[in-house]
Order: sequence, then C-alpha cells, then structure tokens
Amino acid sequence: MHELSVTQSLVDMVIEEAQKRNLKKVTKVTVVIGELTGLESESIKFYFDVLSENTVAEGAELVFKIVKAQFKCRQCGNIFERTNFTFNCPVCGATGVLVDKGKEFYMESIEVE
Repeated sequence: MHELSVTQSLVDMVIEEAQKRNLKKVTKVTVVIGELTGLESESIKFYFDVLSENTVAEGAELVFKIVKAQFKCRQCGNIFERTNFTFNCPVCGATGVLVDKGKEFYMESIEVE
C-alpha cells in the first residue's frame, strides 16, 4: 500500500506542474527509483493509471530509472554495487558499507504535447 501514497503524490506533482505551465496533455513521466526504497514499479504504474484518470496525465507513459545501491569498502575505499547478495568488495574482499545511492525516489522529467 506504500505505493498508493507515493503515487498519489507523484500524480499531484505532475498535475501541479502542468497547471503552472498551462499544459493540456502530459505524454511521458520519468521517475527515478532507488532499489532500497522497496517501491515496485509495476504497482506505481497501476496506481498511476488509476489516479491519473480524467486528468492531464491520463494515458501518460511512465518510464522508470532504477538506481542500484552502492557500497564503500571499509578497507580500500572502493565504491561498488552489490552482486550475488554479498557486501564484500570485489577488489579486496573486505566488507562494504552503504552509501547514499539506492534510496532515491523523484520525478526526473515530464514530457508534454
């Protein structure tokens, strides 16, 4: 159900931006989602289609850019993405800690007619 509230906020932002610019039709919305948010793009798409009915965003294509979580090695400082469910650095094998990549959720762009 978390997707419902964030999607409502997304639809509200799209409508607000369209109204500010006196736009009649939004055709595409690009959304950035970090893999650590726990948000499912398919659920967001479903809710977006329902919530945008009878608005300037009705029928707009949703495009998702997924941002992978990144880790920093405690030993050598290497920045890396997790693979095979391990948090070990691919350079030296030491354990990595999470950096601020993968927690994103924002609207990157809106395309209009």
